[in-house]
Amino acid sequence: MSWVFEIEDKSGRKIHLSNERWSHIQKHPDMSGQIEQIKETLINPDKITKFEYDPDVRFYYRYYKERKEYLFVSVKYLNDEGFIITSFHTDKIV
Repeated sequence: MSWVFEIEDKSGRKIHLSNERWSHIQKHPDMSGQIEQIKETLINPDKITKFEYDPDVRFYYRYYKERKEYLFVSVKYLNDEGFIITSFHTDKIV
């Protein structure tokens, strides 16, 4: 599978973004050209929360004051490596 990027998150775990997931993310009109912001959110999030329905999923948030919104990145971890599920802008943390 081809990846758009692979980085280490704040805790040192590897996370990758696949071409397929990037195509999905770009369906959100405001996400085009946001790859560096996605990386920044994973490396230096303002908050990380757990998904109550899946203990292997984490939600990363980083606030961007120029947008007055958070960038949300959802990551699923398998065997201590993560892959991005989706990403979009939101006005709240869940």
